Amino acid sequence: MRGNGGLSIWIVFSSIVSVAIAQDPELGSARVVFQTSYGDIEFGFYPTVAPETVEHIFKLVRLGCYNTNHFFRVDKGFVAQVADVVGGRKAPMNEEQRLEAEKTVIGEFSDVKHVRGILSMGRYDDPNSAQSSFSMLLGNAPHLDGKYAIFGKVTKGDETLRKLEQLPTRREGIFVMVYLYYYFGWVLSPEKKT
Repeated sequence: MRGNGGLSIWIVFSSIVSVAIAQDPELGSARVVFQTSYGDIEFGFYPTVAPETVEHIFKLVRLGCYNTNHFFRVDKGFVAQVADVVGGRKAPMNEEQRLEAEKTVIGEFSDVKHVRGILSMGRYDDPNSAQSSFSMLLGNAPHLDGKYAIFGKVTKGDETLRKLEQLPTRREGIFVMVYLYYYFGWVLSPEKKT
């Protein structure tokens, strides 16, 4: 769905192999594309770095759990954070969606660095409390290294991230929140092999 901050997602599989560079693990072939009213953002995933996290996120996407969810936090130069689906969705969830969304994922911490474009799980103080909230890094954040599970990175769409950074925000405690919630829908397209 497109519209006010609307976001749609497609999973696309390609046979293009990314060239791994120092401390940048090889991406798997799966891609998820977010379509927003600000432009598209494509994600690649690190199944060898965080296999349980990647599997969990894909299951949430396939079940449509992120439909009608939103970015609740956009902190320029730091993160754009997607809300946890249990509390962030406008639409009610069916039982299968709710059960998956309430699952926690173990903290799969790695040596991969928190730099612009990285996808990193949100969690509470418990390192094994991640559920479905995650951030797209908008800058380098070495203070998060080894403390939050990195499971992928933005492969296309940095210009869209730059547009998100321009959204109006307000400070709530330690968080920088967007003034308006930007809801989006996630739509899966047929898998493609190229």
